[in-house]
Amino acid sequence: MAPALRVSAQDTALVLVDIQDRLASAMPAEAFAAMTRNIVTLVAAAARLNLPVLVSEQYPRGLGRTIPVLREALGKLQQAAIYLEKDAFSLADEPLAQSFLGHGKRTLVMVGVETHICVYQSARELSRRGYAVHVPVDAVASRTEDNHRIGVDLIARSGGVPTSTETVVFDLLERAGTEDFKALSRLVK
Repeated sequence: MAPALRVSAQDTALVLVDIQDRLASAMPAEAFAAMTRNIVTLVAAAARLNLPVLVSEQYPRGLGRTIPVLREALGKLQQAAIYLEKDAFSLADEPLAQSFLGHGKRTLVMVGVETHICVYQSARELSRRGYAVHVPVDAVASRTEDNHRIGVDLIARSGGVPTSTETVVFDLLERAGTEDFKALSRLVK
């Protein structure tokens, strides 16, 4: 079965995977900065359109917490983000994630690090469970470009939808001329 290609504000949740202090320092600086800008844009869209947001943190005692710029952006959400501490690479089997996903949203926009490990394993499992998992390629990163490309390929082969931040934002908006469009289109440019 082909994944659903439409991202609608009514049926979508945003999932941030392991964008933590110590993982940030292991990523290529330029790629990580671009990824972070795109994630801030997606969090702003989630805030503007009232999308639920799940934030996972892999072994936070060792890897730190979600980076400050994202914590600040997440603080502007209409409904508070749900934070999930995990040890497993995939977040799919965590009880808190299952509770979050049990609220009926069937489309997930998944961003974070690393593309070929935690993002891929989470996307693979959630796709297998029937979720439409959209992964903006410009909002995920790995320590090497090869692993990033491999992760994107594996996500696509396991049923996920590689996409871009701009594609997701404009799909969520559906039309120009609205106040939401005016606010969010400035962030994409």
